[in-house]
Amino acid sequence: MSEHKSQSRIFWGLLLVVLGVLFLFDQMGRLDFGDLLGRYWPVVFILIGVSILLSNNFKNVGSGVFFILFGAFFLLMRMRIFERDLWHYIWPLAIVGAGLWILLRPAFHPGRTVAAAGAADTLDIKQVFSGTSRTIESQEFRGGQVEVVFGSAELDLRNARLAGGQAALDLSAVFGGIDVRVPRDWQIVLEGTPVLGSIEARKAAGPDVPKTGTLTVHGSAVFGAIDIKD
Repeated sequence: MSEHKSQSRIFWGLLLVVLGVLFLFDQMGRLDFGDLLGRYWPVVFILIGVSILLSNNFKNVGSGVFFILFGAFFLLMRMRIFERDLWHYIWPLAIVGAGLWILLRPAFHPGRTVAAAGAADTLDIKQVFSGTSRTIESQEFRGGQVEVVFGSAELDLRNARLAGGQAALDLSAVFGGIDVRVPRDWQIVLEGTPVLGSIEARKAAGPDVPKTGTLTVHGSAVFGAIDIKD
């Protein structure tokens, strides 16, 4: 069992033990579990974020940190650390801002880059409110990481070759999408944690071809999509 799977198993095991103890105290009349959950429900999002970080061995931090910050913000709101009057104005403005960004972004074509074919052996891509399209032709491809937040990334690896016959790729999509094209002779091992999103590896119909290498994809999609295809 890999280290990050062991960490995730321990985390969820301890969480179930704690939940069981809380339910037991509720049945004994020592606490009101419904009231406790009603007060501290943002902790659920923090736990989801921690789980995502553990399941990916802290390699894709984007989606995990997003959930932790989301839960922490609302937890502070529930604890009255932030003034409620301020929040009444912030969240409608955030919705308006998101709508304007969706409407105006195509007109200004912000940030989308199309890189020329390159021979980079590793990837390190981070896109926030922008997009990128990369063609990788490295003959010693070793993997890397790609994170998009409110953005997109398109990777074309069909002319690449894996160093030593194997590589690992860490992908994280938060309110965005990542599309990866791979050679048909690559074996894809997909390990994903979708949260209200999707992670898929699709192969076109046709005769099987001998596999020349294995690409392991660690994916995390939160309100987003990761698509691996040949």
